[in-house]
Amino acid sequence: MPMSDIEIARKAEMLPIKEIGIKAGIPEDALIQYGQTKAKISSEFLNTLKRKRDGKLILVTAISPTPAGEGKTTTSVGLSDGMNRIGVNTIVALREPSLGPCFGIKGGAAGGGYAQVVPMEDINLHFTGDFHAIGVAHNLLAALLDNHVYWGNKLGIDTRRIAFRRVVDMNDRALRQITNSLGGIANGFPRQDGFDITVASEIMAIFCLSTDLNDLTKRLGKIVVAYTRERKPIVASQLKAAGPMSVLLKDALSPNLVQTLENNPAFIHGGPFANIAHGCNSVIATKAALKLADYVVTEAGFGADLGAEKFFNIKCRKAGLKPAVTVLVATVRALKMHGGVGKEDLGKENVAAVKKGCDNLARHIKNIKAFGVPVVVAINQFDADTKKELATVRTVSKKLGAEAIVASHWAHGGAGTEELAKHVVKLADSGKAKFKPLYPDNMSLENKIRTIAKKLYGAKDISFDASIAKQFDDLQAAGYGNFPVCMAKTQYSFSTDPTAKGAPKGHIVGIRELRLSAGAEFIVVVTGNIMTMPGLPRVPSANSIYLNKDGQIEGLF
Repeated sequence: MPMSDIEIARKAEMLPIKEIGIKAGIPEDALIQYGQTKAKISSEFLNTLKRKRDGKLILVTAISPTPAGEGKTTTSVGLSDGMNRIGVNTIVALREPSLGPCFGIKGGAAGGGYAQVVPMEDINLHFTGDFHAIGVAHNLLAALLDNHVYWGNKLGIDTRRIAFRRVVDMNDRALRQITNSLGGIANGFPRQDGFDITVASEIMAIFCLSTDLNDLTKRLGKIVVAYTRERKPIVASQLKAAGPMSVLLKDALSPNLVQTLENNPAFIHGGPFANIAHGCNSVIATKAALKLADYVVTEAGFGADLGAEKFFNIKCRKAGLKPAVTVLVATVRALKMHGGVGKEDLGKENVAAVKKGCDNLARHIKNIKAFGVPVVVAINQFDADTKKELATVRTVSKKLGAEAIVASHWAHGGAGTEELAKHVVKLADSGKAKFKPLYPDNMSLENKIRTIAKKLYGAKDISFDASIAKQFDDLQAAGYGNFPVCMAKTQYSFSTDPTAKGAPKGHIVGIRELRLSAGAEFIVVVTGNIMTMPGLPRVPSANSIYLNKDGQIEGLF
């Protein structure tokens, strides 16, 4: 019986983190160690890197996810190890996992098999405390807001128009809508409120898009928390909140350094979800990695219609990044599901289903090319994949101008990605990338959404009611029209219907809500039935996580 991810990680021979730092070009005195195997990188050291040239940036994304699995993080880690194996100086830069999915259904985000970052248990749980700091900073602002109202409300906040919810890093549907301040006059003025998961927090988005501590503080002060009866915005700086929030986030803002199973450096920092937020690790970590390595492998969450789109249109636009290559991860199993095969039949050869499911792959390839970035398809290999099925994926990809290369990193680590690594380096060095965002800054917010829906989702149009139309007008008039949009949409489909597999077209994307993120500098567009606070499944992963008789964690994946 093969070992589980946690068993493989437990047997890893980790090097002291100071040795990983030296390998990455980081001196020991620039590391703030959290034990022997993880550390933060000091901001003073990062400031010394500014004049160094940048390496080449490689994005790893995927087809639309299915219960069969795609393996985006696993491929990112495996590719980084493979590139280092062929003698290319590479760092992988990833997001931090959220406790919500760790104890829910999705599991952790430290890779899998022999392509993992370690210490896996620490990374998937509390790590260096970054998520705690982000959640506490967010909830401090919420507390200061209610406290201001309680002590006389000098700013004239209309409590019916409070626009800032609380957060917790756990899937908890019971907190989606709450009533707070009950219990009498000493507890404040009762009002409707709610919680989002921490990874959907605007503080998380600001944290990941900030370039340094000063930028972080400025962005925190711009957060719109409420409106007056005259509908004038109230921002966090008016509550004197930006200072104490930045104090809570000061240490967290330093990127985290860990290692892969093959003792290569990995930066893991920040963690917004891609279905309800912008889905990319921190700009600070990515830029630091680019100064220290010749190539940086980074990942954007969920399918390319979400994570990659936001990586290109939000992160690259804001941070001035220019990706050289995109690696699109697919599995034969997932393509069969997109072709209509049930999970119980995935082990049987079905070339016709693979070919039909490749409609999803094909659209993602075309979409990525619309940003001017060359694509290579990484087929994350499973034992049951047949030669005919793999050949089908190669043929479809080839017709669209993308090589499809089998990668066996889950089973063989970096050795299983050497062919992929060589092709990625060749593409990155070719100079073929001509990156450009999908839409210009000065396009109206409504048309930015329509452009994404039509060009990337295959939709006929978007729809919204009169209240959303007024929000569009108000946001444009208030000077937020130049912001990019952050689509909150199901990850399972190009449409807003999670059951519509493959490459649906001609559908309507309904807009349910617009949320201004003035500090992060984007507009969140809530579509369909997407929730910014997930719930636990009928049988959560938490039910299988425990400490064994030796005090070791079991069941984490």
